Amino acid sequence: MAAQAYGRTAGGTAVECWPLGGGGGVSARVITYGARLASLLVPGPRGPVEVLLARGDMAGWQDDRAYLGATVGRFAGRIEGARFTLDGREHGLSANDGTACLHGGSPGFERAVWRAEADGDAVVMRHHSPHGEHGFPGALDVAVRFAVRDGCALAIDYTATTDAATVLNLTNHAYFNLAGGGTVLDHRLTIAADAFVPVGPGLIQSGPPCPVAGTPFDFRTPRRIGARIAEPDRQLRIAGGYDHTYLLSPAPALAPRWVARLEEGGIAMDVHTTQPSIQLYTGNALDHPRHAAVCLETQHVPNAPNRPEFATTVLRPGAVFRSQTIYRFSG
Repeated sequence: MAAQAYGRTAGGTAVECWPLGGGGGVSARVITYGARLASLLVPGPRGPVEVLLARGDMAGWQDDRAYLGATVGRFAGRIEGARFTLDGREHGLSANDGTACLHGGSPGFERAVWRAEADGDAVVMRHHSPHGEHGFPGALDVAVRFAVRDGCALAIDYTATTDAATVLNLTNHAYFNLAGGGTVLDHRLTIAADAFVPVGPGLIQSGPPCPVAGTPFDFRTPRRIGARIAEPDRQLRIAGGYDHTYLLSPAPALAPRWVARLEEGGIAMDVHTTQPSIQLYTGNALDHPRHAAVCLETQHVPNAPNRPEFATTVLRPGAVFRSQTIYRFSG
């Protein structure tokens, strides 16, 4: 496996594309601009299906404001008030979404050109975030490994270290449409979660977790995404659809466990992860047709640095952050 030239940023930095898999099974392309999934082809009943929303060239990726396929960091989601307190010290962050810090500030990891190297049939992408970038403490080193496994699964492994205490929340912001077009309202979704976190103004996580039972947020059994998305529910109105964090059961011994399933057009995608939550986003504000894709972002709860009741996102010197997410496809 070898890198292919892909293009250059507006500043002239060369961007590489790394092909993974193939041979009649799942194949992916990952570009070093934002450590992004640029393509994910999956076998379907009538041939390969492109299941990602993507751009076709560097100009398109640089115009993207939806984080399509990007590795998001330092902190996925919104941090309320663009500030948090750690070890008694308050840290002010860049506010790039109203008064909140979204996805680590802008430009974030999604606009960096990552360093890449082959690791067998996989590719590892690395990025260094200096101390103080967008207000976050600690010099942070991140590695993301992408691999196609068994011809039917895409595995993403994250590791990170820091030289000072910081907060961290990494995910991939892939937008899926298993039909290869149209909306995802007829996709059937299952999420193994009994509770979700409500949001308030600005889509900031607010209030205690809510049980999904008896609400439009109950995906514990397979249900069409569009079945209840238009109901007069306050949470759906605030977000314009689904843009909510689901709390998952603990992962046994940090091994990935099954947490979600998406089905449409004779293709099924099962999500396995070590992460404590999953963000469901139904493309409510895309510049594509509304609801043209769905995100299932495995991560920690956004705004967790200001919500100590949720799993900690603190990373300290000497520790190594590790997480894994696997998207497994079948007919």
